[in-house]
Amino acid sequence: MAWMQRTKSFVLREGEIQAALGVLSWWDEIDESEQWQRGIYYTLCACYASVSLVALVQLVRIQLRVPEYGWTTQKLFHLMNFIVNGLRALLFALYQSVFLIKPQVLEMVLMDLPGLLFFSTYTLLVLFWAEIYHQARSLPIDKLRPTYFASNGFMYFTQVFIWIFIRLSRSPVSVKAAKLFFSGYFSC
Repeated sequence: MAWMQRTKSFVLREGEIQAALGVLSWWDEIDESEQWQRGIYYTLCACYASVSLVALVQLVRIQLRVPEYGWTTQKLFHLMNFIVNGLRALLFALYQSVFLIKPQVLEMVLMDLPGLLFFSTYTLLVLFWAEIYHQARSLPIDKLRPTYFASNGFMYFTQVFIWIFIRLSRSPVSVKAAKLFFSGYFSC
Protein backbone atom coordinates (compact mmCIF):
# COMPACT_ATOMS: atom_id res chain seq x y z
CA MET A 1 0.00 0.00 0.00
CA ALA A 2 2.89 2.38 0.75
CA TRP A 3 4.22 1.69 -2.76
CA MET A 4 0.93 2.81 -4.33
CA GLN A 5 0.91 5.99 -2.29
CA ARG A 6 4.38 6.96 -3.52
CA THR A 7 3.62 6.36 -7.19
CA LYS A 8 0.22 8.00 -6.96
CA SER A 9 1.91 11.41 -6.87
CA PHE A 10 3.49 10.80 -10.29
CA VAL A 11 0.17 10.41 -12.09
CA LEU A 12 -0.79 13.44 -14.19
CA ARG A 13 -4.38 14.50 -14.28
CA GLU A 14 -6.04 15.67 -17.49
CA GLY A 15 -5.94 19.33 -16.42
CA GLU A 16 -2.22 19.12 -15.71
CA ILE A 17 -1.59 17.63 -19.17
CA GLN A 18 -3.54 20.44 -20.84
CA ALA A 19 -1.57 23.03 -18.85
CA ALA A 20 1.72 21.43 -19.91
CA LEU A 21 0.65 21.43 -23.57
CA GLY A 22 -0.39 25.06 -23.26
CA VAL A 23 3.10 25.99 -22.12
CA LEU A 24 4.54 24.30 -25.21
CA SER A 25 2.22 26.11 -27.61
CA TRP A 26 4.57 29.12 -27.78
CA TRP A 27 6.49 27.34 -30.53
CA ASP A 28 3.40 27.11 -32.72
CA GLU A 29 2.85 30.85 -32.36
CA ILE A 30 6.45 31.58 -33.38
CA ASP A 31 6.33 29.09 -36.24
CA GLU A 32 3.22 30.70 -37.72
CA SER A 33 4.31 34.32 -37.23
CA GLU A 34 5.88 36.02 -40.27
CA GLN A 35 7.34 38.73 -38.04
CA TRP A 36 9.08 36.18 -35.81
CA GLN A 37 10.39 34.30 -38.85
CA ARG A 38 11.82 37.48 -40.35
CA GLY A 39 13.41 38.47 -37.05
CA ILE A 40 15.00 35.06 -36.56
CA TYR A 41 16.39 34.94 -40.10
CA TYR A 42 17.84 38.45 -39.85
CA THR A 43 19.32 37.70 -36.43
CA LEU A 44 20.99 34.60 -37.85
CA CYS A 45 22.20 36.71 -40.78
CA ALA A 46 23.81 39.20 -38.40
CA CYS A 47 25.43 36.43 -36.34
CA TYR A 48 26.90 34.67 -39.37
CA ALA A 49 28.04 38.00 -40.84
CA SER A 50 29.85 38.90 -37.62
CA VAL A 51 31.60 35.50 -37.48
CA SER A 52 32.55 35.96 -41.13
CA LEU A 53 33.94 39.41 -40.39
CA VAL A 54 36.01 38.07 -37.48
CA ALA A 55 37.45 35.37 -39.76
CA LEU A 56 38.34 37.99 -42.37
CA VAL A 57 40.01 40.20 -39.76
CA GLN A 58 42.03 37.22 -38.52
CA LEU A 59 43.07 36.36 -42.07
CA VAL A 60 44.22 39.93 -42.74
CA ARG A 61 46.09 40.09 -39.41
CA ILE A 62 47.94 36.85 -40.12
CA GLN A 63 48.76 37.92 -43.67
CA LEU A 64 50.12 41.27 -42.50
CA ARG A 65 52.17 39.63 -39.75
CA VAL A 66 53.77 36.88 -41.87
CA PRO A 67 53.24 37.52 -45.59
CA GLU A 68 56.32 35.55 -46.61
CA TYR A 69 54.81 32.14 -45.77
CA GLY A 70 52.16 32.20 -48.51
CA TRP A 71 48.94 30.26 -48.04
CA THR A 72 49.31 28.19 -44.90
CA THR A 73 46.70 25.82 -43.48
CA GLN A 74 45.78 28.44 -40.89
CA LYS A 75 45.19 31.11 -43.53
CA LEU A 76 43.12 28.71 -45.62
CA PHE A 77 41.04 27.86 -42.55
CA HIS A 78 40.23 31.52 -41.90
CA LEU A 79 39.51 32.14 -45.59
CA MET A 80 37.14 29.18 -45.73
CA ASN A 81 35.44 30.29 -42.50
CA PHE A 82 34.97 33.74 -44.03
CA ILE A 83 33.42 32.24 -47.18
CA VAL A 84 31.19 29.71 -45.37
CA ASN A 85 29.80 32.17 -42.84
CA GLY A 86 29.48 34.91 -45.46
CA LEU A 87 27.45 32.59 -47.69
CA ARG A 88 25.22 31.59 -44.80
CA ALA A 89 24.70 35.24 -43.86
CA LEU A 90 23.77 35.99 -47.46
CA LEU A 91 21.32 33.07 -47.56
CA PHE A 92 19.64 34.20 -44.35
CA ALA A 93 19.47 37.80 -45.60
CA LEU A 94 17.83 36.70 -48.86
CA TYR A 95 15.79 33.84 -47.39
CA GLN A 96 12.53 34.80 -49.10
CA SER A 97 14.17 34.93 -52.53
CA VAL A 98 16.11 31.70 -52.02
CA PHE A 99 13.00 29.66 -51.24
CA LEU A 100 11.33 30.87 -54.46
CA ILE A 101 14.15 29.79 -56.81
CA LYS A 102 13.09 27.40 -59.54
CA PRO A 103 14.15 24.69 -60.37
CA GLN A 104 14.27 23.21 -56.89
CA VAL A 105 17.69 21.67 -57.51
CA LEU A 106 19.19 25.17 -57.83
CA GLU A 107 17.66 26.08 -54.47
CA MET A 108 19.16 22.90 -53.01
CA VAL A 109 22.60 23.77 -54.44
CA LEU A 110 22.46 27.21 -52.82
CA MET A 111 21.27 25.77 -49.52
CA ASP A 112 23.75 22.85 -49.49
CA LEU A 113 26.87 24.68 -50.68
CA PRO A 114 27.67 26.37 -47.34
CA GLY A 115 27.32 22.99 -45.63
CA LEU A 116 29.72 21.37 -48.07
CA LEU A 117 32.21 24.17 -47.59
CA PHE A 118 31.75 23.84 -43.82
CA PHE A 119 32.63 20.15 -44.14
CA SER A 120 35.78 21.07 -46.09
CA THR A 121 36.69 23.77 -43.58
CA TYR A 122 36.57 21.48 -40.59
CA THR A 123 38.21 18.54 -42.34
CA LEU A 124 40.98 21.07 -43.05
CA LEU A 125 41.13 21.69 -39.30
CA VAL A 126 41.43 17.93 -38.74
CA LEU A 127 44.21 17.85 -41.35
CA PHE A 128 45.98 20.69 -39.54
CA TRP A 129 45.89 18.82 -36.22
CA ALA A 130 46.89 15.54 -37.89
CA GLU A 131 49.92 17.26 -39.44
CA ILE A 132 50.92 18.69 -36.06
CA TYR A 133 50.53 15.28 -34.40
CA HIS A 134 52.48 13.47 -37.11
CA GLN A 135 55.28 16.03 -37.04
CA ALA A 136 55.49 15.86 -33.24
CA ARG A 137 55.82 12.06 -33.44
CA SER A 138 58.23 12.25 -36.39
CA LEU A 139 55.75 10.33 -38.54
CA PRO A 140 55.42 10.85 -42.29
CA ILE A 141 52.80 13.38 -43.35
CA ASP A 142 52.88 12.71 -47.08
CA LYS A 143 49.57 10.77 -47.08
CA LEU A 144 47.57 13.26 -45.02
CA ARG A 145 46.83 15.85 -47.71
CA PRO A 146 45.86 13.26 -50.36
CA THR A 147 43.45 11.76 -47.80
CA TYR A 148 41.96 15.22 -47.20
CA PHE A 149 41.52 15.82 -50.92
CA ALA A 150 40.12 12.32 -51.53
CA SER A 151 37.53 12.54 -48.75
CA ASN A 152 36.42 16.01 -49.83
CA GLY A 153 36.42 14.99 -53.48
CA PHE A 154 34.20 12.02 -52.64
CA MET A 155 31.72 14.25 -50.80
CA TYR A 156 31.58 16.84 -53.58
CA PHE A 157 31.31 14.18 -56.30
CA THR A 158 28.51 12.41 -54.44
CA GLN A 159 26.64 15.65 -53.81
CA VAL A 160 26.94 16.76 -57.45
CA PHE A 161 25.72 13.31 -58.51
CA ILE A 162 22.71 13.69 -56.20
CA TRP A 163 21.95 17.16 -57.58
CA ILE A 164 22.06 15.82 -61.14
CA PHE A 165 19.85 12.90 -60.15
CA ILE A 166 17.31 15.26 -58.56
CA ARG A 167 17.29 17.47 -61.65
CA LEU A 168 16.69 14.52 -63.96
CA SER A 169 14.19 12.59 -61.83
CA ARG A 170 12.11 15.44 -60.36
CA SER A 171 10.71 13.01 -57.83
CA PRO A 172 9.90 14.02 -54.24
CA VAL A 173 11.54 10.78 -53.12
CA SER A 174 14.86 11.88 -54.63
CA VAL A 175 14.68 15.19 -52.75
CA LYS A 176 14.09 13.32 -49.47
CA ALA A 177 17.01 10.97 -50.26
CA ALA A 178 19.27 13.95 -50.95
CA LYS A 179 18.35 15.61 -47.66
CA LEU A 180 18.90 12.32 -45.85
CA PHE A 181 22.34 11.89 -47.41
CA PHE A 182 23.34 15.46 -46.66
CA SER A 183 22.24 15.25 -43.03
CA GLY A 184 23.78 11.79 -42.70
CA TYR A 185 27.32 12.69 -43.55
CA PHE A 186 27.25 15.68 -41.24
CA SER A 187 26.14 13.54 -38.32
CA CYS A 188 29.29 11.40 -38.53
